[in-house]
Amino acid sequence: MNKLKKNEVFDGPEGPVVLVIMDGVGIGKNPESDYVKIANTPNLDWLREHAVYHEIKAHGVAVGLPDDSDMGNSEVGHNAIGCGRVFEQGAALVGAAIESELMFDGEVWNELVANVNEKESTLHFIGLLSDGNVHSNINHLEAMLNRAKAEGVKTARIHPLIDGRDVPPTSALEYVERFDTFLEEINADGLVDYCVASGGGRMNITMDRYNADWSMVERGWTAHVKAEGRTFATLREAIEAFRAEKPGILDQDLPACVIERNGVPVGPIVDGDSVIFFNFRGDRSLEITKAFEADALSEFNRGPKPDVLYAGMMQYDGDLGVPEKYLVTPPAIDRTMSEYLSNAGVKQFAISETQKFGHVTYFFNGNNSGKFDTETWMEIPSDNCPFENAPRMKADEITDEVLKAIEGGEYQFIRINFPNGDMVGHTGVVESVKVAIETVDENLGRLVEALKKANGILVCSADHGNSDDMCELDKKTGELKLDGEGKVLPKTAHSLNPVPAMVYDPAGTSNVRKADVPDAGIASLAATCITLLGYKPPVDYTPSLVEVG
Repeated sequence: MNKLKKNEVFDGPEGPVVLVIMDGVGIGKNPESDYVKIANTPNLDWLREHAVYHEIKAHGVAVGLPDDSDMGNSEVGHNAIGCGRVFEQGAALVGAAIESELMFDGEVWNELVANVNEKESTLHFIGLLSDGNVHSNINHLEAMLNRAKAEGVKTARIHPLIDGRDVPPTSALEYVERFDTFLEEINADGLVDYCVASGGGRMNITMDRYNADWSMVERGWTAHVKAEGRTFATLREAIEAFRAEKPGILDQDLPACVIERNGVPVGPIVDGDSVIFFNFRGDRSLEITKAFEADALSEFNRGPKPDVLYAGMMQYDGDLGVPEKYLVTPPAIDRTMSEYLSNAGVKQFAISETQKFGHVTYFFNGNNSGKFDTETWMEIPSDNCPFENAPRMKADEITDEVLKAIEGGEYQFIRINFPNGDMVGHTGVVESVKVAIETVDENLGRLVEALKKANGILVCSADHGNSDDMCELDKKTGELKLDGEGKVLPKTAHSLNPVPAMVYDPAGTSNVRKADVPDAGIASLAATCITLLGYKPPVDYTPSLVEVG
C-alpha cells in the first residue's frame, strides 16, 4: 500500500483543500487575442495579487509530449495533475513504437494484416486527419499505410475525420491535399488500391465522448460502416460543396460524406475486414469502439454488426479493457494522488459536467475508471447544444454542489473542472468566450467566499490554454491575421501559453509561501495539494509550488 507521511509542522486546514481546474484558461501573449484578459475577471485579478502565484507550463515536455511545439490537452493535462509526475504520452509513445517498428512486430498488427491478406478483404483506418498531435497524427496513418503495402495488403480504405479544432479551423484542405498526394504515390505502381471512403467533421460524426450525443456516433457508423449518405467523388469535392452551401462553416462541423466510384460507395465495412481506429487519445474513442465491439448496443440502431477484426491505436480504458485489441500499450500510470489520499483516509469529492467529467475522474486517476475507496464522484449533465449558445454551461450548478460539499464538512479534498474556457474556446465565437470566462470568474468568487467561512484553501489552475489565444497570429510578427475582408481569423485550438497557479489560504493557518520550482509544470499541482492537506508528497513527485508551516 502506498502511504503518505504526515507533515510535522502543518496538519492541514480546518476546511477542505479545493482544486479548481479552469479548463482552457491560460496566460496569453497578445492582448488582442487573449479573451481571458479581455473578459471582466475581478476574482482572478484579485487572486493574482493576493494569492501565492505561479505561471506554470501545461504543454510539450512538461506534460509528456514529444516537443515544446506540441499543445497540451485535457487528457495529458489531467494525467499530469492527478499523478504528480510526467509520463511519456500518446503521441510520443505511438511515434516511438512506429519508429522502432515495435508496433509492426506486435501481435495485433500482424493479426489484422494476416486477416485481410488471407481473406482478400479490406483494411480500414478511421481517425482524425491532422497533425494536431492531440488525438492523432497524420504521420502515423501514412506510416501504417506504407507498412501495410509492404506486407501485401492490396485494399485499404480510409475514413478521415476532419479536425479544425486542434489545428486552424478551416485548414482541412491542407491535410486533404497532402493525403491525396500520398495516396497518388502509394497507388502509382498499380499494386494496391488505397483510397478515402467516407468522412466528416469531428464534432458532427463519430468522435462523441462521455455519452453526451450518441447521434454523432450513429452518423459516423452510417457513413463509415454502411456507406450510406450523401455521395461525392472525392473528399475535397465534399468539403468544397459543404462550404459553398454554408459559408463560414468550421471544419469540425462538416457533415458526413460517402465517397463513390462509378456510382458505387468505395468502402463499406463488411464481414472479414480489419478496422483500425487510429486515434490514440481515449475519451473520443470509447463510443465508436463500443459500437464495433459490443454484442448488443442500445444507444442507437446499429443494425447487423459486421464480423471484423477491430483494434484501437491504444487501450482507451485500462479498467474496462477497451478495446480488446490495441496496437500500442498506453503509459502505466500508477500511484496517483487519489490513491495516496484514499490510503490516508482523506475523503475526496470530484465533480464536473459531462463534457469534462471523465477528465476529473478517469484521466485524473491515471486512465482508470474505477473509484478509490474514499472518493465520491458527481456528474452534472451537460447541455446538448452548441456551446457558443450556452457559454455558462453548468458552472453555476457545479458550484452549487461544491458549496454544499464545503458546508457539509465531509470532504477534505475537492476537485472541480470548469469546462467553459475550453469547450466554448473551441467554438471560436469570441463573444461567447468572454461570457464563458466571466462565468468561471464569478463562480470562483463564490468558492473563495465559501472557503473563507470554512477556513479551507483554494488551489486554482488550468490543464492547458485555449481562451487566452482566440485569434490566428502571424508567427513572424505576432500581429493578428486577417482574412480577405479584413476580419480577424478565429483560432479554435489550444494554446502554447503557460497557465496560472494560485494558492489562497484565507485563514492564514498554513503560513503558505511560494516555493522556488524552476520551469514548473502542472504536474506540481499534486504535490502542492498533498502539502496543503498536511502530508509530505512522495519523493518522486514533481515538487510542490508552495511551502507551509
